[in-house]
Amino acid sequence: MRGLLRANQAIVGDLALPTVLRHVAEAARDLLDARYAALGVLSPSGGLAEFIHVGMAPDTVARIGHLPEGKGLLGALIDDPQPIRLDRIDTAPRSSGFPPGHPPMESFLGVPIRIRDEVFGNLYLTDSLRGHFSNEDEELARALAATAAVAIDNARHFESTRRRGEWLDATAAVSQRLLTANTRDALWTIVEHARRLADADVVALFLPDPDGSSMLRVEVAVGTPDEDSAARLVGRQAPTDSSLCGHVFTTGQPLRLRDPADRPELPQSAIADDILAGPMLVVPLAGSTEPNGVLAVVRRPNRATFSGEDLDMAAGFAAQASVGLELAQARAEQERVGMLEERQRIAEDLHDHVIQRLFAAGLTLHGLAARLNAPAVSRELLGVVDTLDDTISQIRTSIFALQQTGSAGGGGFRAEVLEVVGDAARVLGFSPDLRFSGPIDALLGSGASQKSSGAEISVAEDLIAVLREALSNVARHARATRVDVDLAAGDAIGGASEIRLEVRDNGVGMGPTARRSGLANLRARAERHRGTFVVTPAAPTGTCLRWSVPLD
Repeated sequence: MRGLLRANQAIVGDLALPTVLRHVAEAARDLLDARYAALGVLSPSGGLAEFIHVGMAPDTVARIGHLPEGKGLLGALIDDPQPIRLDRIDTAPRSSGFPPGHPPMESFLGVPIRIRDEVFGNLYLTDSLRGHFSNEDEELARALAATAAVAIDNARHFESTRRRGEWLDATAAVSQRLLTANTRDALWTIVEHARRLADADVVALFLPDPDGSSMLRVEVAVGTPDEDSAARLVGRQAPTDSSLCGHVFTTGQPLRLRDPADRPELPQSAIADDILAGPMLVVPLAGSTEPNGVLAVVRRPNRATFSGEDLDMAAGFAAQASVGLELAQARAEQERVGMLEERQRIAEDLHDHVIQRLFAAGLTLHGLAARLNAPAVSRELLGVVDTLDDTISQIRTSIFALQQTGSAGGGGFRAEVLEVVGDAARVLGFSPDLRFSGPIDALLGSGASQKSSGAEISVAEDLIAVLREALSNVARHARATRVDVDLAAGDAIGGASEIRLEVRDNGVGMGPTARRSGLANLRARAERHRGTFVVTPAAPTGTCLRWSVPLD
């Protein structure tokens, strides 16, 4: 009895579950004078999830290889959780012998560890130092198993409380990150916290594809240091109507699976083709009106399955992360609206004040030049007037760019030109100078975004293609540090119903060996509208491209 009390004190003296399990095995071995003792934790899917053993030398364990899986005599106690006591193991009908390198064992005692109505695992003892296990030994083992059940239950509650606290801490950290960092860093924080807290090998975050299609796309994925498959998942797409992640996204219901094929009535996992997947949690990022994405938490095959508590905590974490995402998106939208309002204010100030003053100054100088009798001075003043006109044209282009930047869709032909020039700036390393003159939108309608009917290609479509090709040629061949783009229409070029595009750079020029196939394409685009295309050297260096077509 004193030995049982000492064993009980050893068992209940710690709250960490792995430590408690080892203390139970050690206390049982010492109390019952056994050479070897072990504690097997049952797996929800059958067999043993863990096997904690004491008394066997490390080199012996290494020779044996993998630990028992819950078959043979150990499986008999799993199938029928009643105490088993044998003087000789080899006489048991379920005995399957020992693997090579295993030390000989004779006597055996096994008792289940019950936590209320649940069988948590079994306590195994072999090779009694007294030759066999007695009835009293069995009673002591059952009493020790009862104490172990209480200690294990307490340890599991403690572990559950600790993990819930970690999930709550992670939720707070993610919310703060979403509100203080850029979106991608915040998404990475979500998946990394989920991987660590769920003890997973790979975690992937699916978000709806921004192009509006019915697809989910892996935005961020992380894995353990020895798991190199996570990088392959980024960019992977999953249809919302024929994938496991799509099912969770559309239904909003989390799933817990032993492996990707655990639910054959559901679509297969979108990520099972890219990684070796075992137990999985697939939870939605529940939003205010619909899910904002899906979080897939994956372990390798043969690892312990996730518990229902794991699913609850992961689903709660994902829901809170989704709220943080919505708050971050709302804040970003508010900042964007504020930026657009500020741009609109600047554009109005430029139009109502700066342009009017420049225009008035130009008129004054033009009047002075007309009244002067000195031709040289008059020419200089008229040159200043031309410069002011050019400046006014550039300011008007800037006003339009300010009003269009950040606006959603539309914007007419000028907006499409601005988009092409903006794309070219990222390749060139600098922004081309762009000037509009004349009623371009009025003459070209809504631009290239609305394709012409049938096989006919509109002037707007061809002009956009010519501009894109011209800027691409400058970026690839010219080695320029400045590019000027002038687009004029109607009265800006003498009242003619014509549109003209001019692209000038200060690069190295065409050169005698320059390829002409691209230029032939640009010329063909002009000639199909009865227009002209000319390429000439620019002064002092570079190339000047002029493309013009009539609009009557």
